[in-house]
Amino acid sequence: MGKGDRKTARGKRTIGSYGVSRKRKKSVKFVAKPKKKKAPAKKTADAAEKPVAKKAPAKKKAPAKKKTETVAKKEAEKKD
Repeated sequence: MGKGDRKTARGKRTIGSYGVSRKRKKSVKFVAKPKKKKAPAKKTADAAEKPVAKKAPAKKKAPAKKKTETVAKKEAEKKD
């Protein structure tokens, strides 16, 4: 009566089988939740009168910064 015995629960666990001494667990059936119905959107006079937001025009890139006099002098000194 050990691991090799097919009639005991211990032997069935080792072998990986099921029977009288080792029952299978009953599987639980999946029950889907009922979907909620969405109410249809009501169109009112308020919704029709609201203005539609317009998209802003694309921004232009900022112009390149001009070098100041002091920076230009320092660069000229480094080149010499």
